Amino acid sequence: MIEISNVSKRFQHSNAVDGLTLQIATGELTVLIGTSGSGKSTTLKMINRLIEPDSGSIRLAGADIRQQSPEVLRRHIGYAIQSVGLFPHWTVEQNIAAVPALLKWPAARIRERVTELLELLHLPAETFRQRYPHQLSGGQQQRVGVARALAADPEVLLMDEPFGALDPVTRGSLQQELARIQKLSGKTIVLVTHDIDEALQLGQHIVLMDKGRIVQQGKPESFLLQPANDFVRDFVGQSDAGVRLLGLTTVASRVQATARADGEPIRSDCTLREALSQFVSRQVDRLPVVNEQGQHAGALLFCDLLGGRAS
Repeated sequence: MIEISNVSKRFQHSNAVDGLTLQIATGELTVLIGTSGSGKSTTLKMINRLIEPDSGSIRLAGADIRQQSPEVLRRHIGYAIQSVGLFPHWTVEQNIAAVPALLKWPAARIRERVTELLELLHLPAETFRQRYPHQLSGGQQQRVGVARALAADPEVLLMDEPFGALDPVTRGSLQQELARIQKLSGKTIVLVTHDIDEALQLGQHIVLMDKGRIVQQGKPESFLLQPANDFVRDFVGQSDAGVRLLGLTTVASRVQATARADGEPIRSDCTLREALSQFVSRQVDRLPVVNEQGQHAGALLFCDLLGGRAS
Protein backbone atom coordinates (compact mmCIF):
# COMPACT_ATOMS: atom_id res chain seq x y z
CA MET A 1 0.00 0.00 0.00
CA ILE A 2 2.68 2.53 1.05
CA GLU A 3 6.24 2.08 -0.17
CA ILE A 4 8.90 4.40 1.26
CA SER A 5 12.19 4.00 -0.60
CA ASN A 6 15.48 5.48 0.65
CA VAL A 7 13.79 8.68 1.85
CA SER A 8 15.79 11.38 3.62
CA LYS A 9 14.85 14.76 5.10
CA ARG A 10 17.31 17.23 6.55
CA PHE A 11 16.52 20.23 8.76
CA GLN A 12 19.34 22.74 9.22
CA HIS A 13 22.39 20.63 10.09
CA SER A 14 20.84 17.28 11.04
CA ASN A 15 18.94 14.46 9.35
CA ALA A 16 15.37 14.09 10.63
CA VAL A 17 14.94 11.02 8.40
CA ASP A 18 18.00 9.23 7.05
CA GLY A 19 17.67 6.82 4.11
CA LEU A 20 14.39 5.33 5.33
CA THR A 21 13.01 2.31 3.49
CA LEU A 22 9.71 0.90 4.74
CA GLN A 23 6.71 -0.99 3.35
CA ILE A 24 3.30 -0.57 4.99
CA ALA A 25 0.87 -3.33 4.12
CA THR A 26 -2.69 -2.80 2.94
CA GLY A 27 -5.25 -3.15 5.74
CA GLU A 28 -2.63 -3.11 8.49
CA LEU A 29 -2.34 -0.82 11.51
CA THR A 30 1.31 0.21 11.57
CA VAL A 31 2.74 2.16 14.51
CA LEU A 32 5.77 4.42 14.19
CA ILE A 33 7.33 4.84 17.60
CA GLY A 34 10.42 6.48 19.02
CA THR A 35 11.69 9.26 21.22
CA SER A 36 11.30 12.96 20.34
CA GLY A 37 13.36 13.75 17.26
CA SER A 38 13.46 10.16 16.01
CA GLY A 39 11.83 11.10 12.68
CA LYS A 40 8.46 9.41 13.14
CA SER A 41 6.25 12.51 12.73
CA THR A 42 8.38 13.79 9.85
CA THR A 43 7.89 10.43 8.12
CA LEU A 44 4.12 10.63 8.61
CA LYS A 45 3.96 14.18 7.23
CA MET A 46 5.96 13.21 4.16
CA ILE A 47 3.34 10.58 3.28
CA ASN A 48 0.69 13.28 2.75
CA ARG A 49 3.19 15.89 1.54
CA LEU A 50 2.90 18.27 4.46
CA ILE A 51 6.69 17.96 4.29
CA GLU A 52 8.54 17.17 1.07
CA PRO A 53 11.47 14.71 1.22
CA ASP A 54 14.90 15.83 0.08
CA SER A 55 15.52 12.52 -1.66
CA GLY A 56 13.96 9.11 -2.22
CA SER A 57 10.38 8.25 -3.20
CA ILE A 58 7.04 7.45 -1.59
CA ARG A 59 4.43 5.44 -3.46
CA LEU A 60 0.79 5.00 -2.53
CA ALA A 61 -1.01 2.05 -4.12
CA GLY A 62 1.79 1.86 -6.67
CA ALA A 63 1.72 5.54 -7.72
CA ASP A 64 4.34 8.11 -6.77
CA ILE A 65 2.61 10.63 -4.48
CA ARG A 66 4.28 13.47 -6.42
CA GLN A 67 2.03 12.64 -9.38
CA GLN A 68 -0.81 14.44 -7.59
CA SER A 69 -0.93 17.91 -6.10
CA PRO A 70 -0.70 17.93 -2.29
CA GLU A 71 -4.28 19.24 -2.05
CA VAL A 72 -5.74 16.43 -4.15
CA LEU A 73 -3.61 13.80 -2.39
CA ARG A 74 -4.79 14.91 1.06
CA ARG A 75 -8.42 14.55 0.08
CA HIS A 76 -7.78 10.81 -0.24
CA ILE A 77 -5.72 10.44 2.93
CA GLY A 78 -7.38 10.90 6.32
CA TYR A 79 -5.30 12.84 8.85
CA ALA A 80 -5.94 13.06 12.60
CA ILE A 81 -3.68 14.92 15.02
CA GLN A 82 -3.42 15.47 18.77
CA SER A 83 -4.73 19.05 18.67
CA VAL A 84 -7.80 17.92 16.63
CA GLY A 85 -8.01 21.24 14.75
CA LEU A 86 -11.80 21.42 14.46
CA PHE A 87 -13.20 24.62 12.97
CA PRO A 88 -14.67 26.36 16.06
CA HIS A 89 -17.54 28.13 14.27
CA TRP A 90 -18.68 25.04 12.39
CA THR A 91 -21.02 22.43 13.79
CA VAL A 92 -19.92 18.84 14.30
CA GLU A 93 -21.72 17.91 11.08
CA GLN A 94 -20.01 20.68 9.11
CA ASN A 95 -16.59 19.69 10.45
CA ILE A 96 -17.04 16.03 9.52
CA ALA A 97 -18.48 16.96 6.11
CA ALA A 98 -15.56 19.23 5.13
CA VAL A 99 -13.76 16.89 2.72
CA PRO A 100 -16.89 15.23 1.23
CA ALA A 101 -18.19 18.75 0.51
CA LEU A 102 -14.92 19.60 -1.27
CA LEU A 103 -15.35 16.41 -3.30
CA LYS A 104 -18.89 17.60 -4.17
CA TRP A 105 -20.73 14.65 -2.69
CA PRO A 106 -24.55 15.01 -2.83
CA ALA A 107 -26.00 16.53 0.36
CA ALA A 108 -28.01 13.40 1.18
CA ARG A 109 -24.91 11.20 0.91
CA ILE A 110 -22.94 13.58 3.16
CA ARG A 111 -25.66 13.59 5.81
CA GLU A 112 -25.85 9.79 5.71
CA ARG A 113 -22.06 9.51 6.06
CA VAL A 114 -22.00 11.92 9.03
CA THR A 115 -24.72 9.89 10.76
CA GLU A 116 -22.88 6.64 10.07
CA LEU A 117 -19.58 7.91 11.51
CA LEU A 118 -21.12 9.52 14.59
CA GLU A 119 -22.90 6.27 15.43
CA LEU A 120 -19.70 4.29 14.77
CA LEU A 121 -17.86 6.47 17.30
CA HIS A 122 -20.66 6.27 19.89
CA LEU A 123 -21.80 9.88 19.44
CA PRO A 124 -25.57 9.71 18.81
CA ALA A 125 -26.14 11.74 15.66
CA GLU A 126 -29.28 13.54 16.74
CA THR A 127 -27.56 14.66 19.95
CA PHE A 128 -24.22 15.76 18.53
CA ARG A 129 -24.84 16.70 14.89
CA GLN A 130 -25.57 20.40 15.58
CA ARG A 131 -23.20 20.94 18.50
CA TYR A 132 -20.13 23.13 18.26
CA PRO A 133 -16.61 22.07 19.32
CA HIS A 134 -16.69 24.15 22.52
CA GLN A 135 -19.74 22.16 23.63
CA LEU A 136 -17.79 18.87 23.52
CA SER A 137 -15.40 17.23 25.95
CA GLY A 138 -11.82 16.58 24.88
CA GLY A 139 -12.59 12.95 24.15
CA GLN A 140 -15.68 13.87 22.13
CA GLN A 141 -13.67 16.41 20.11
CA GLN A 142 -11.07 13.74 19.38
CA ARG A 143 -13.81 11.36 18.21
CA VAL A 144 -15.11 14.04 15.85
CA GLY A 145 -11.56 14.55 14.59
CA VAL A 146 -11.31 10.85 13.78
CA ALA A 147 -14.73 10.95 12.10
CA ARG A 148 -13.61 13.89 9.96
CA ALA A 149 -10.47 12.00 8.94
CA LEU A 150 -12.61 9.01 7.90
CA ALA A 151 -15.40 11.01 6.25
CA ALA A 152 -14.41 10.61 2.60
CA ASP A 153 -13.64 6.90 3.11
CA PRO A 154 -9.89 7.37 2.49
CA GLU A 155 -7.58 4.55 1.53
CA VAL A 156 -5.17 5.54 4.29
CA LEU A 157 -5.60 7.09 7.72
CA LEU A 158 -2.60 8.90 9.24
CA MET A 159 -2.68 9.66 12.97
CA ASP A 160 -0.05 11.78 14.74
CA GLU A 161 -0.17 11.33 18.54
CA PRO A 162 -4.00 11.51 18.30
CA PHE A 163 -4.71 10.66 21.94
CA GLY A 164 -1.67 12.18 23.63
CA ALA A 165 -3.44 15.08 25.37
CA LEU A 166 -6.29 13.00 26.83
CA ASP A 167 -6.73 11.59 30.32
CA PRO A 168 -5.90 7.88 30.73
CA VAL A 169 -9.53 6.69 30.88
CA THR A 170 -10.61 8.60 27.75
CA ARG A 171 -7.40 7.63 25.99
CA GLY A 172 -7.98 3.94 26.71
CA SER A 173 -11.55 4.19 25.45
CA LEU A 174 -10.49 5.81 22.18
CA GLN A 175 -7.73 3.27 21.67
CA GLN A 176 -10.35 0.54 21.88
CA GLU A 177 -12.56 2.46 19.43
CA LEU A 178 -9.70 2.78 16.95
CA ALA A 179 -8.92 -0.93 17.16
CA ARG A 180 -12.62 -1.71 16.62
CA ILE A 181 -12.89 0.65 13.63
CA GLN A 182 -9.76 -0.77 12.04
CA LYS A 183 -11.08 -4.30 12.46
CA LEU A 184 -14.45 -3.38 10.96
CA SER A 185 -13.18 -1.26 8.08
CA GLY A 186 -9.87 -2.90 7.20
CA LYS A 187 -8.33 0.54 6.75
CA THR A 188 -4.61 1.02 6.32
CA ILE A 189 -3.67 3.09 9.37
CA VAL A 190 -0.31 4.63 10.24
CA LEU A 191 -0.16 5.90 13.81
CA VAL A 192 2.67 7.84 15.48
CA THR A 193 3.18 7.59 19.23
CA HIS A 194 5.93 7.72 21.83
CA ASP A 195 3.96 5.44 24.18
CA ILE A 196 5.15 1.82 24.07
CA ASP A 197 1.96 0.51 25.70
CA GLU A 198 -0.17 2.23 23.06
CA ALA A 199 2.06 0.80 20.34
CA LEU A 200 1.86 -2.73 21.73
CA GLN A 201 -1.91 -2.54 22.19
CA LEU A 202 -2.76 -1.13 18.75
CA GLY A 203 0.05 -2.06 16.41
CA GLN A 204 -0.14 -5.05 14.10
CA HIS A 205 3.28 -3.97 12.84
CA ILE A 206 5.56 -1.73 14.93
CA VAL A 207 8.45 0.35 13.60
CA LEU A 208 10.87 1.71 16.22
CA MET A 209 12.91 4.66 14.97
CA ASP A 210 15.95 6.48 16.31
CA LYS A 211 17.85 9.34 14.67
CA GLY A 212 15.82 9.00 11.49
CA ARG A 213 16.47 5.30 11.01
CA ILE A 214 14.67 2.05 11.78
CA VAL A 215 16.14 0.23 14.77
CA GLN A 216 13.69 -2.69 14.74
CA GLN A 217 10.36 -3.54 13.14
CA GLY A 218 7.95 -6.44 13.42
CA LYS A 219 5.04 -7.81 15.41
CA PRO A 220 4.52 -6.52 18.97
CA GLU A 221 5.68 -9.72 20.67
CA SER A 222 9.03 -9.62 18.83
CA PHE A 223 9.97 -6.43 20.67
CA LEU A 224 9.34 -8.10 24.02
CA LEU A 225 10.79 -11.52 23.26
CA GLN A 226 13.54 -10.65 20.77
CA PRO A 227 14.76 -7.06 21.22
CA ALA A 228 17.39 -6.28 18.58
CA ASN A 229 19.77 -4.41 20.90
CA ASP A 230 20.09 -2.52 24.18
CA PHE A 231 18.28 0.53 22.77
CA VAL A 232 15.20 -1.56 22.01
CA ARG A 233 15.48 -3.36 25.34
CA ASP A 234 15.59 -0.07 27.25
CA PHE A 235 12.82 1.52 25.17
CA VAL A 236 10.44 -1.37 25.72
CA GLY A 237 11.33 -1.63 29.41
CA GLN A 238 12.61 -5.14 29.89
CA SER A 239 11.57 -5.25 33.54
CA ASP A 240 7.93 -4.81 32.43
CA ALA A 241 8.13 -7.23 29.49
CA GLY A 242 6.20 -10.00 31.24
CA VAL A 243 3.24 -7.79 32.13
CA ARG A 244 3.25 -6.25 28.65
CA LEU A 245 3.19 -9.72 27.08
CA LEU A 246 -0.01 -10.41 29.02
CA GLY A 247 -1.49 -7.36 27.29
CA LEU A 248 -1.07 -9.04 23.88
CA THR A 249 -3.22 -12.09 24.69
CA THR A 250 -6.95 -12.29 25.44
CA VAL A 251 -8.72 -14.20 28.18
CA ALA A 252 -10.36 -16.35 25.48
CA SER A 253 -7.03 -18.11 24.88
CA ARG A 254 -6.80 -19.29 28.49
CA VAL A 255 -10.41 -19.77 29.62
CA GLN A 256 -11.45 -23.22 30.84
CA ALA A 257 -14.97 -23.93 29.58
CA THR A 258 -15.84 -26.45 32.29
CA ALA A 259 -14.50 -24.42 35.21
CA ARG A 260 -16.72 -22.34 37.49
CA ALA A 261 -16.12 -19.22 39.57
CA ASP A 262 -18.17 -16.77 41.60
CA GLY A 263 -18.36 -12.99 41.29
CA GLU A 264 -18.66 -10.40 38.55
CA PRO A 265 -17.59 -11.96 35.22
CA ILE A 266 -14.94 -10.56 32.92
CA ARG A 267 -15.26 -10.65 29.13
CA SER A 268 -13.37 -13.14 27.04
CA ASP A 269 -11.99 -10.34 24.84
CA CYS A 270 -10.27 -8.68 27.82
CA THR A 271 -6.48 -8.96 27.86
CA LEU A 272 -4.69 -11.16 30.36
CA ARG A 273 -3.10 -7.98 31.69
CA GLU A 274 -6.57 -6.66 32.56
CA ALA A 275 -7.42 -10.02 34.10
CA LEU A 276 -4.28 -9.85 36.24
CA SER A 277 -5.49 -6.54 37.66
CA GLN A 278 -8.80 -8.19 38.54
CA PHE A 279 -7.04 -11.09 40.27
CA VAL A 280 -5.02 -8.66 42.37
CA SER A 281 -7.89 -6.32 43.26
CA ARG A 282 -10.32 -9.14 44.13
CA GLN A 283 -7.69 -11.39 45.76
CA VAL A 284 -9.07 -14.54 44.14
CA ASP A 285 -7.49 -17.37 42.18
CA ARG A 286 -10.20 -17.72 39.52
CA LEU A 287 -12.55 -15.40 37.62
CA PRO A 288 -15.85 -16.15 35.82
CA VAL A 289 -15.78 -15.38 32.11
CA VAL A 290 -18.51 -14.44 29.62
CA ASN A 291 -18.19 -14.13 25.86
CA GLU A 292 -18.79 -10.94 23.86
CA GLN A 293 -22.52 -11.72 23.82
CA GLY A 294 -22.60 -11.94 27.62
CA GLN A 295 -23.02 -15.72 27.72
CA HIS A 296 -21.16 -17.90 30.25
CA ALA A 297 -17.86 -19.12 28.77
CA GLY A 298 -16.16 -20.75 31.76
CA ALA A 299 -13.52 -19.47 34.15
CA LEU A 300 -9.97 -18.15 34.07
CA LEU A 301 -7.58 -19.60 36.65
CA PHE A 302 -4.70 -17.53 37.97
CA CYS A 303 -2.30 -20.39 37.35
CA ASP A 304 -3.26 -20.31 33.64
CA LEU A 305 -2.15 -16.71 33.05
CA LEU A 306 1.18 -17.80 31.60
CA GLY A 307 -0.31 -20.57 29.50
CA GLY A 308 -0.39 -23.47 31.91
CA ARG A 309 -3.48 -25.49 32.70
CA ALA A 310 -4.74 -26.56 36.07
CA SER A 311 -4.66 -30.30 36.61
